[in-house]
Amino acid sequence: MDRRDFLKRSAATGLGSFVLSNRSMDVRLEGKPNVVIIFIDDLAYGELGSFGCPDIPTPHMDSLATNGVKCTNSYITNPPCSPSRCCIMTGMYTQKFGKYGMARGLPIPEDHPTMAEFMREAGYVTGHIGKWDIGSKGQGPLDRGFAQVSRKPPMVSGKHYIYIKQDESEGFLTDLDGEYLVEFVENNKDKSFFLYYSPFAIHEPNSESPEHYQARSTATGGRRELAGNLIAVDEAVGRLLAALKMHDLERDTLILLTGDNGGTPSDSRPDPYRGGKGDGTQYEGWVRVPTIISWPGRIPSGKTYDGLMCTRDFYATAAAVAGKDLPGRCDGENLLPYLRGKKTGDAHEELYWCNDDPKDAPRRWLKAVRWKQWRLIKYDDGWRLFDLVADPREETDLAAQNPDVVSNMRTRYDAWVDTLPPIIPWGKGDGDGGGRTPSGYGWATDADEEF
Repeated sequence: MDRRDFLKRSAATGLGSFVLSNRSMDVRLEGKPNVVIIFIDDLAYGELGSFGCPDIPTPHMDSLATNGVKCTNSYITNPPCSPSRCCIMTGMYTQKFGKYGMARGLPIPEDHPTMAEFMREAGYVTGHIGKWDIGSKGQGPLDRGFAQVSRKPPMVSGKHYIYIKQDESEGFLTDLDGEYLVEFVENNKDKSFFLYYSPFAIHEPNSESPEHYQARSTATGGRRELAGNLIAVDEAVGRLLAALKMHDLERDTLILLTGDNGGTPSDSRPDPYRGGKGDGTQYEGWVRVPTIISWPGRIPSGKTYDGLMCTRDFYATAAAVAGKDLPGRCDGENLLPYLRGKKTGDAHEELYWCNDDPKDAPRRWLKAVRWKQWRLIKYDDGWRLFDLVADPREETDLAAQNPDVVSNMRTRYDAWVDTLPPIIPWGKGDGDGGGRTPSGYGWATDADEEF
């Protein structure tokens, strides 16, 4: 369904609050600050300096923690990459529309606004840079609420990060991201904007990262190559922050930074936890990610929030900034009262995982509950219970010693699962997925007939 068909359908079904406007805002909306989401691919929990990383410098991202709040108990409730992105953009568990695993290409709901559609209706200019991987072929960023989308340039054959510039020389894709970030701020500095930056880095192959970035790290081997990619992302974030500062937009811009899931255990640093993508998906390191939220002058600086939260909360927080009621199907929480200390404790009493798509690789199957200090997870031999405070590496199963905790958590988990619709198995052979995205150079807009 293209955007024109979608608008017709919205009108026909009475979704009046969901109809997008072609009108771009000419001035900053009074009382509506900018919102920026930075969503890094495969970012392990301990990979930033502000989260204890000793061998990869990330000064620009760390400055967000210095000027904001470091969130230490933040989760991805729907790994891996495609469901993780669908979750953040819809603000709800993806199981609520039948996506229980990767299911790349499974449509996201047509009757529920993406965060971009929601913010655009609130009067924001909406921009996207980088990886999409959301919904069906016809549900690209231009189809689901983004007005300005950076084009992906032609790539060098066999490469993931090396692109061909217009003068036919080669460039590094993450460096181009930095250029796009500055251009977006420059083009929209006098408007209220919502920007979603989702770099392809630091997803493998990290071997393509430039030597001048790798040389800044003290890491070795494959981790040194990963460092090059992460440092390049940090440089792009630095360019964004410099552009905001140049135009005196720092106090008018809420920034939320996190990752889509943990990295490959052999090269990444999930410390003090373990695990990640690939062989480590049953451990905490696949689902707990570093998160930083910065809004100078509007939330505290240099603070830590230890409450239970997740990326579904980003939609609810953006809605609060926009001054609009959250759509009914969203199940996240507005984080601002917790960050400001007006509310204490966990934003969510518990979080759930139910990834068991039969078309998915078994390594991605995950059934788990997070409650208080406990993590309950289903293995082939039954449910295991871990105390993440005392045992962050999940080495001692405490299920036998705590039957009441296991029973309580399983009861709540089963009750949640009972609210979900049936799984929609979706995999290779079910059609193109991940959304159509524009290619070429520069920016595409939803006014373009072809892209």
